[in-house]
Amino acid sequence: MITPIRGDAPADPVVPADAVAASGSGLDPHISPAYAALQAPRVTLSRGLDLAEVEKLIAEHTTGRALGFLGEPGVNVLELNRALDTPS
Repeated sequence: MITPIRGDAPADPVVPADAVAASGSGLDPHISPAYAALQAPRVTLSRGLDLAEVEKLIAEHTTGRALGFLGEPGVNVLELNRALDTPS
């Protein structure tokens, strides 16, 4: 049985879906580029970095779709954190 949800949800939500949902195993090291961009200002404050540098690192650690058409682009959080830990 499907229960409809009533309300006015925006067509373009402010928070990416992966910000409120986790992978089944909880082990997926990737998040969406939109979720990474949402967190970038907090990362700059907590690490004392420039926003442009954090955005550059996010872009460098974003992978495309598998085979060019499967899945969605993702940011490898493990590799991104390692890059953020390395002094530039």
